[in-house]
Order: sequence, then C-alpha cells, then structure tokens
Amino acid sequence: MNLNTIHNVYFVGIGGIGMSAIARYFAANGKSVAGYDKTPSQITAELEGLGVEIHFEDSLKSIPISFLNKEKTLVVYTPAIPKNHVELNYFLDHNFTVLKRSEILGKITETTFCLGVAGTHGKTTTSSILGHIMAQVKATSFLGGIAENYNSNLILGEDKVSVVEADEFDRSFLRLSPNIACVTSMDTDHLDIYEKPEALQESFREFANKVSETLIVAKGVPLNGLTYAIDEEADYKAFNLKIKNGKYIFDVKTPSSEIKNIEFNLPGQHNVMNALAALAMANVYGVSLENIKQSLATFKGVKRRFSYKIKTEDFVLIDDYAHHPTEINAVQNSVREMYPEEKVLVVFQPHLFSRTRDFIDDFAEALSKFDEVLLLDIYPARELPIAGVDSDWLLSKIDCKQKKMTQKNDLVKDIKNSSAKVLTMLGAGDVGVMVNEVTKELLKTMKNEV
Repeated sequence: MNLNTIHNVYFVGIGGIGMSAIARYFAANGKSVAGYDKTPSQITAELEGLGVEIHFEDSLKSIPISFLNKEKTLVVYTPAIPKNHVELNYFLDHNFTVLKRSEILGKITETTFCLGVAGTHGKTTTSSILGHIMAQVKATSFLGGIAENYNSNLILGEDKVSVVEADEFDRSFLRLSPNIACVTSMDTDHLDIYEKPEALQESFREFANKVSETLIVAKGVPLNGLTYAIDEEADYKAFNLKIKNGKYIFDVKTPSSEIKNIEFNLPGQHNVMNALAALAMANVYGVSLENIKQSLATFKGVKRRFSYKIKTEDFVLIDDYAHHPTEINAVQNSVREMYPEEKVLVVFQPHLFSRTRDFIDDFAEALSKFDEVLLLDIYPARELPIAGVDSDWLLSKIDCKQKKMTQKNDLVKDIKNSSAKVLTMLGAGDVGVMVNEVTKELLKTMKNEV
C-alpha cells in the first residue's frame, strides 16, 4: 500500500489517544480525514478544529459521501470497537482497505529510523520525554498521551526519524519495525488478551527480536540488552539523586561517559527511570548528553500523569491515569515523597472487569496504602460485566479504616467531607473527565472560603 496514493483516511474510533495522533498526522500531511467516535471529547473537538469531520452516531448515513469511494479511502480502526459496529462491518464487507491502528502505524514508520518504547508501565511518559529530546533532530513522535510541552499527542517533525509508543495490547507492537527500542517493564497485564502471563512474556520476546540495532531494558527485565537503573550497576546508571526546589537533580554514567547535575521536574523515582530510558535511547541514536540534559530540564510532563489540577499550600489535587496496581503504587510512593506529613485521599475508578478480577488482591494492597479511599464503580470499557466482579468486592478487601463506595453524583460532596489535604484521582476510564468537574467545584468552594 502506497500512502501517497491515499486521498481519504476514515477512522472508526477517532477519539482514542493513539488513533487521534495518527489522525492529526494525516491531517497535517494534507489528507482528507473524517471519523466516528462514541462520545464527544476535548480530543475530538481539537480534531474538528483542524478540519476533521467527526460524528457520534454509528450510522452509514453519517459517513461523508466522498469517504465511500473505496479506491481513494483508507479505513483505520481500533481493536476497542465492538464486532457488531455497523460502519466497520460495512467497510469490511465492501472490500475497503481496512487496517488496525497498529498496522497503519507500522506502515507510516517502516521507512523511518524508528525508536520504539515498550513496557507495561511507563510507555507514555518515556516516549513523550524521548519525543521531546528527539524534536531537536526533527523526529515525528506518536504518543499515547498529551505532552504538556506541545499540548498534543503528535510531535510533528520530518519523515526520517520516528518515535512510537509500542503497545503490547492486542500484540500491536509486533507490527512495528524498531531500530532502537526499550522495554520499561514486563508486569502481567491484559490477561483478557493473553490469558496467561507466559504468553505476554513471549510477546515481549518477539518484540525484542524485531529490534534491528539496539535494545535497552530496565535492569531486571528478563531480556538481553543494554541496561539502565538507579543506584545499581547498569550500562546507564543514575546516581546522586537529590530533590531541590521540587525537582530532581542527578548524575548519569553511560557506557563511555558521565554527565552531572541533570535537572528533571517530574516527581517519583519511576519518572527518573523513564527519563533515564529516554536518555539512553537518544544517546544510542547519537544525541549528545549535553543536548539531552537541556531537553530533560524543559520537559513539562504528560497530561493525566501526576498532573497537578490544584496546588496550593492548603490543598493539592493530582490527576493520574494509573489503572494497574504497579502504577497505583508508583503514584502513592511519589505522593509520600512529595507530601510526607499529609493525609492522602485516593479516588479510584477500576478499569475493566477482567483486570479487576485478575489483580483484585494487588489492587486492594495498593489502595490500602492511602489514608482514605473513595471507590467508584468499574468502568467497563470494551467488556460486559462478569458475575461477582464489582467495586463492592474490591472495597471489602481494602484494609483501610476510612473507605467507602461513591457515585459520580456524590463525588464532590464525599471529597469535601474528607479532611485530607492531598487528593489523588486515579483510573483510565471517565474519571479523567470527572476530574475537571471536581477541580471546578473545589476551586469555587476555595474561592468562597477566602
């Protein structure tokens, strides 16, 4: 398939974070872009601002007529779309060129020098840091989150170098052809796809075998490659970590050099690991350590990754995408590091019935480390309910004196009833939308109290 001969690109599920980055890319390259999504969002509004035509009803009548020309139209879909989707089935039944998101990403990047960031945690932050560093060599970066520096999930450069988030969900990363790659972690996840942890690990090994030049792995990840770590021997080692004025300062030893006093603004040692992975990849590519250091100092973070929504002396609200026990632990550790004396309230919305079932005890253990817990119902995403799997079951396993179920309509009231000075709102579902309303209501209350 020659992308240059494609006039129209139609996206089924255009509002997804990975899908929308590719939609932005095609729109920026002069293609006619349109698509369907289930609900309007800030992402769909921004795409519409770029001239992309979007509708929110699964109906053939809503598809622009020009996109029904199968000779000129490429259709891209996300695996999250249900199998009975009317539009998608029409395109499949009428022999349009239909590709999964991962397939088109593979097509776009196969002629570039590709840097792929894989791992069950840390992909989005690491690839965003790397994209920020590689912007200086005009790389085009496809991200799984909104990078604060660019207010976008696409960093548009030229077509010689690409940075991609290599997603293990649905084995998507096996569609890529990375020259340099890193694997940040290989914790068990996505058992709705893989069924067994061994199958997930095998998939990562397949991905590692696809890397044509250099593989870089967090120390302890069971793959052969250059290693990175904090305060232990590795090919890339961060050491002398200090926190000064709310930012990290640290030194790094590489296989051939050393650089001192790197400044990095994101909290949590897991983010130092993410920065170290990005540094290693950029350094292997050929970016100088001094230029990498300058980029790390100016990186502002990723939306919904330890994002401060409110930050005053009296109250803090932190928003994070954490939806796996390991990620919840990372947020909790970061909060304790930044606010060791304060009471911390967590609002958590579990994501997927299957993930809740598979990690129920790990979720309970992670949430028990907070001082107070407000638990929302499970966000089903692509799944149907599973008998006996619900938030009440999870709540019963949490070992915390102050814990309760809450509903969307009661959330602000329940938060206001807490004496906690630090609030974290976690999850991958529509809690990311709720946090904006919560922020607005809490700021209004704070203003009235002044």
